[in-house]
Amino acid sequence: MSNTPTQIQLIQPDDWHLHIRDGEVMKDVLADTARQFARAIIMPNLKPPVTTVDLAKAYQSRIESNLKLLGVSGFTPLMTLYLTDNTSADEVRKAKDAGIAAFKLYPAGATTNSDAGVSDLKHCHAALEAMQAVGMPLLVHGEVTHADIDIFDREAVFIDTVLEPLRKKLPELKIVFEHITTKQAAHYVRDAVTGGKNTIAATITPQHLLMNRNAIFAGGIRPHNYCLPVLKREEHRVALLEAATSGNSRFFLGTDSAPHAKGAKEAACGCAGCYSAFNALGLYAEAFESVGKLDKLEGFASFFGPDFYSLQRNSNKITLVKQAQSIPMELPLGDTTIVPLRAGETIAWSLV
Repeated sequence: MSNTPTQIQLIQPDDWHLHIRDGEVMKDVLADTARQFARAIIMPNLKPPVTTVDLAKAYQSRIESNLKLLGVSGFTPLMTLYLTDNTSADEVRKAKDAGIAAFKLYPAGATTNSDAGVSDLKHCHAALEAMQAVGMPLLVHGEVTHADIDIFDREAVFIDTVLEPLRKKLPELKIVFEHITTKQAAHYVRDAVTGGKNTIAATITPQHLLMNRNAIFAGGIRPHNYCLPVLKREEHRVALLEAATSGNSRFFLGTDSAPHAKGAKEAACGCAGCYSAFNALGLYAEAFESVGKLDKLEGFASFFGPDFYSLQRNSNKITLVKQAQSIPMELPLGDTTIVPLRAGETIAWSLV
């Protein structure tokens, strides 16, 4: 990686956690991602959720149709399936044979369109055993959903009550702890004992590297900074930034960019999700530059994700320049609009 104060050249990154929705809005949000990334892990929490290989292939076909409309040929969607209480071992083996990249664990009720998620992992044991056997990664939304657990503690409780017991039962199951938000999660992934095998990793979003929970309440409610898992205290942001910029290959880029129409965010019960796809790489560069670690960005963005998924690294290169970029207040989203992360502000890094 070449590095000057005003320019960074990177092997083209991938986004290992992305929501692009479906229908008319897909083309608008897909364009932002395909401009920056070569591949992306596509989340399966549609309505209805993508629970089978056949549904995933149909979804992939719709994505490819939109890419064709956009004139994009250099972007690959990596499909996932939504794990449910009823997912069978046979479906796991079928998914592996069909080239499905991973299964996603949503605890029931944890986030957008998660009502069909897993109520208790005991219902999924056969599927999880099959995933371990065939080398299929499990992507986890790492929060418990019990009403008596404080929302700021749900990730830490998940580690103790769900993740650690799961890893003890199935020590060779490959797990990605997605969009981690706490010091506890960063340290857990950093220190996990894996017997020499690469079985655990974590993705980190730009908003969790750049903002703490004060950003939700700065001068009033800021719904476009609200996501799940929710932003945490400053000590957690600092721990995440330390992990992301450490050069530890267990941590890599996953935006969790989650498009919701402006009206659905600015509502009495606003949706959770930050739309970072418009300027994701600039945001990550800003975070890494803030601690003088731009030299660590390429590993985090371009190398460690494909290595964990046992995929070839990309060969194309992209260039970021230190050139001010004004973020629009709104962007088109089908027949409505969306407000991107940092709307109305200026960020320092732009994609050439």
